[in-house]
Amino acid sequence: MTGRSVTEVDVEREGSDVGVDGGEGAPRMAEEWRRAYARRLAVSDLAVLLWVVVGGQLVLSAGGVIPDPTEGAREAILSVGFPLFVLITWQAALALADTRSDRVVGQGSQEFERVFDATFMVFGTIATVAFVFGVEAIRPFLFLTVPFGLLVLFVERWLWRQWLRFKREDGEYGARVLLVGSPQSVEEISTELARARDAGYFIVGACVPDGVVGQEVPGTDVPIVGDAESSVASAAATGADTVIITSADVLSPHRVQEIGWELQPGSQHLVLAPSIVGIAGHRLHTRAVAGLPLVHVETPQLSPADRFTKRAFDVLVSGALIVVASPILLAVALAVKVTSPGPLLYRSQRIGLRGEPFAMLKFRSMRQGADKELKKLLEAQGTAETPLFKVKDDPRITPIGKVLRKYSLDELPQLFNVLGGSMSLVGPRPQIEAEVAMYTDSARRRLLTRPGVTGLWQVSGRSMLTWDDAVRLDLFYVENWSLLGDVEIMLRTFKAVVVPGETAH
Repeated sequence: MTGRSVTEVDVEREGSDVGVDGGEGAPRMAEEWRRAYARRLAVSDLAVLLWVVVGGQLVLSAGGVIPDPTEGAREAILSVGFPLFVLITWQAALALADTRSDRVVGQGSQEFERVFDATFMVFGTIATVAFVFGVEAIRPFLFLTVPFGLLVLFVERWLWRQWLRFKREDGEYGARVLLVGSPQSVEEISTELARARDAGYFIVGACVPDGVVGQEVPGTDVPIVGDAESSVASAAATGADTVIITSADVLSPHRVQEIGWELQPGSQHLVLAPSIVGIAGHRLHTRAVAGLPLVHVETPQLSPADRFTKRAFDVLVSGALIVVASPILLAVALAVKVTSPGPLLYRSQRIGLRGEPFAMLKFRSMRQGADKELKKLLEAQGTAETPLFKVKDDPRITPIGKVLRKYSLDELPQLFNVLGGSMSLVGPRPQIEAEVAMYTDSARRRLLTRPGVTGLWQVSGRSMLTWDDAVRLDLFYVENWSLLGDVEIMLRTFKAVVVPGETAH
């Protein structure tokens, strides 16, 4: 989700006889896993839909909502033919929406967006037909099965994504990538792809100008396998099924076109990586003008509708969480009160939206007077000049505070900050005034949105991240907000809270 954007511009090639000799095994194996994974998705999608449709039919039949098929031909069609039609239409819509493409599975929200679009299309089409023809009996079936079916499809796709992620951690089910470009651009792209291993791009080599074959690209462990002009032969030699052009200055436009012609159609792919960073997929749009592929990048902004949606989401979800978590809130409050002297809540002065200060609420996890000790502790560990004031093995934390911090229970009162409007559920974590004073111009862009109870950097490493990494992740969030992105971060936060690992302290 972060860093330099690798925009896939898969170049379609005419004819199936054009290719390169040798090295065909790996590209064909890569194509086989893509087809195999798509088949598995198709089978599991069908199983889910069959279970949902048949289950919905049985529930409604038992309640007498759907007519008995033995009462007549029309009743038989409504109770048997219609569910079958929904099943076939739904499965076909998932295929037509390209929800099983290797370009969208495994990472990001596009796969779920396509599943939602396909399901919404099925619901809208059938509901319209029912309205036009006045078939009232099928409406309960639609309103029961479609929303529930969408939820189960999301769960099913998420489970497959976890399986695929484990496979890719072992180096399977991914693209074997050859990078072609300047050493600097190869270093950038290889670094970003290494951060997103679950995206499935495994680098097998690089072609750089004036490079020495057998050596590594400076700053990386990527071996040099040739120069830019020999990229197709190098792809064949290394078994690469994907060639990524990392910079346009090492190849002429015509040579890039020739590479697209020379790669094996259907089993090898050409990808262009434009020199832009921190761009989410929904802000990128490609358009061909006179044979020239233009990548349009939408400027980062939240429309009034987006702001309303985010705020409504914050209010509804935070209110619901307060109600659900009220027993935990009471238990934690009691534990803090009886285990150490001092106030129940700690009101920390933080900097929020557009640089406005506010009081962030937390359950107290430190002894009284802890703020006065911070400067000395930061100086002792040599981080007093870094705008991420974290003390390792902090001696100020109380015994119960260690438990609260490990499982983020001390943050629960911030739900009231969200309800009041000073914070959002998701956003950059708010910092104290002394930290904000150290911001660079780019870091100050963190203040363009409400600070969050959780954020992208918290679910990407938490306390183990450097300040530069934290800024990079926060700026990506600020400039690429989406509601689905917020939902994904909250789900990842829940996982990080339940299984905090070594990054939480």
